[in-house]
Amino acid sequence: MKIYVGNLPYSVRDTELEQMFTAYGEVSSATVIIERETNRSKGFGFVEMENNAEATKAVNEMNNREINGRGLKVSEAKPRDEKPRRPRQFNNRY
Repeated sequence: MKIYVGNLPYSVRDTELEQMFTAYGEVSSATVIIERETNRSKGFGFVEMENNAEATKAVNEMNNREINGRGLKVSEAKPRDEKPRRPRQFNNRY
């Protein structure tokens, strides 16, 4: 099961995210989403767990848990809608 973890403190990285969920079972992967330009966390990430029962328990127990003063938003990840990307708009004014 893929789990969405939102409202993460910006200091959290992949290893810390994984450690938060290992208490509930084996974590296949844990990824904090990083902004390309600034190399800073976007404040959310994803955790994958093979065992659905363990993942469900993790979602239920981690949702609204406070980490560094921020209440986590944890839920089963929803499939991403594939939308066509819009071409980048450039301002041609001088």
